[in-house]
Amino acid sequence: MLTERQELILKTIINDFTQTHDPVGSKTVMSQLPIKVSSATIRNEMAALEEKGLIEKTHSSSGRIPSTAGYRYYLDNLVEPLQLPENVYQHIMQQLDQPFHQVNEIVQEAAKILSDLTNYTAFAEGPESRNVTITGFRIVPLFNRQIMAILVTSDGNVQNQVYNLPRHISGDEIERAVRLLNDKLVGKSLDEVTPSLLAKSLGKHTSSQQANELIALVEDVLKDAASDQMYVDGQINLLSNSSIGDSSHIRSLYDLVDRNDLLSRLLDTTDDQQLGGRSVRVRLGSELPGDLLKDYSLLTAEYSVGSHGKGMIALLGPTNMPYSQVLGLLEYFRNELAKKLLDYYGRFQ
Repeated sequence: MLTERQELILKTIINDFTQTHDPVGSKTVMSQLPIKVSSATIRNEMAALEEKGLIEKTHSSSGRIPSTAGYRYYLDNLVEPLQLPENVYQHIMQQLDQPFHQVNEIVQEAAKILSDLTNYTAFAEGPESRNVTITGFRIVPLFNRQIMAILVTSDGNVQNQVYNLPRHISGDEIERAVRLLNDKLVGKSLDEVTPSLLAKSLGKHTSSQQANELIALVEDVLKDAASDQMYVDGQINLLSNSSIGDSSHIRSLYDLVDRNDLLSRLLDTTDDQQLGGRSVRVRLGSELPGDLLKDYSLLTAEYSVGSHGKGMIALLGPTNMPYSQVLGLLEYFRNELAKKLLDYYGRFQ
């Protein structure tokens, strides 16, 4: 552990570096410390912090910059979330106070709000859908033997997909199958609708080949409806927040945020360190998988919508971000998003 004075100096260096992105010298620290300390004492304390690996000296200046270990100590022991300016509160409330028609619209807007407010890359995942039930299943004919399968769930979401209709299945057979499915599926949760239930519902009334085609179609729609919807906004901010100009590096970053399988691993918070019991978790670049994000930090916050499940919001930005402001934003925003979703779900009760 550090002494109180060393903690003050480390905190001052991090706060100044966050603002200027320039190495911080002893004179700058002395002018900003809330206590009176000589420059010689500050130099000695900075040397002690450097020995502990919490700050580093750059080649181009006599000043110091925070190390990864320094940021980690700061995040675990010193950081305090700040209250947001009033105009930020108003912006969030205004953007969330829209006539949303689906949960996914709210979650997608959440990612956009966070990206707009921070100029970082933002992620938002909707609440789990285990308790959501099916309220309707429809087939709409299009053209050239194409149909649209539409699934409506109890939370107001509408899932649809377009399929090419096999020639051996007629429109009348599809309509009859849809009536059968509605009789069997409406009122059941997404988890309850298994392949065996679908086969049992359709097998007695359609040929085996037709049943297999329809079961595959329904399974696809159900899979999409039950899958976690992850929305990403502000991908372009990866360019401004990266210190590496290599185009292949930038392409890899874009690939990372566009692939759901990579995102799931990146946003897995199972082993994250938690900040003093607070709701926002922070991982620095060295704590993230691979070297691709070594200059970034990932902040994740879980939100709860009661019986409707839990969701997640996250920000990916530079390591030298203003953590106090961003932590304050995420802690406030996760609560506002939960309130908005609870209000939305209340319309269907």
